[in-house]
Amino acid sequence: MAVGMLCSGCSTCLWSSITVEVGAAGRTLARIGEEAGYRRMVSATGSSRRSAGRPLNRVLSQEAITRAALGLIESGGYEGLTMSSLARALKVAPSSLYNHVESKGDVLILIQDHVMKQVDVSGFGTEPWEPAVRRFAWSYRDVFTRHTPLIPVIAVLPVSGAPQTLAVYEAVTRGFEEAGWPEPLIVPAIIALESFIFGSAFDATAPESIFDSGQLAGSYPRFTAAVAAQRAAAGKPQADVAFGLGLDSLLLGLKARMEDARS
Repeated sequence: MAVGMLCSGCSTCLWSSITVEVGAAGRTLARIGEEAGYRRMVSATGSSRRSAGRPLNRVLSQEAITRAALGLIESGGYEGLTMSSLARALKVAPSSLYNHVESKGDVLILIQDHVMKQVDVSGFGTEPWEPAVRRFAWSYRDVFTRHTPLIPVIAVLPVSGAPQTLAVYEAVTRGFEEAGWPEPLIVPAIIALESFIFGSAFDATAPESIFDSGQLAGSYPRFTAAVAAQRAAAGKPQADVAFGLGLDSLLLGLKARMEDARS
């Protein structure tokens, strides 16, 4: 320890210096003891004064990630979803996001499952094949009518790693099997239904006036008259009329195909 400048051989100065140093050391030790006691208290209680305020890191969940990602795709399309944009939407650092999902592909699987689990497959196993397929098809179309920006993504997205999506296909496959469908034709039939459903979901978001000829009506009288007749006869949205007609026709064709395969 430094004791300062002392008078040579002066015991009084030496004693005073030692007293000052000891006092300073005591105060330092006391302060260290107080800090150690505070740290022990925080460790024991798991809290400090900061715990009374906002948390340092926002807590993430799969649901929060999924909803934020869904919003980005619906507002900016597939290209609008990046890991950086998702982190910004969640108000977290990208490193925090990577603690929950490894890649954009993982996020897309979360979105796929979130949407597909809304499709009604309850008719398979409880109803005959045709009403079960109708329930499934109408529900599927309505779900994707609310999420049309997802169609180009989900229509080509592999289902591996998506348990909710696979559960939907499992239920549909069970219904087809119980109806007597040959196994090699089940997946092609599902794809045929999905192709029609995805296109119909887009159509359901189109304006009712999409086929109005406007000022060109006089040049195309047959089509103009057909549009007017459809509106007068339908009494409900033309997208629903078209989907019902298409689904009826598709089911007739599928049933005929199934009967041919059985014979």
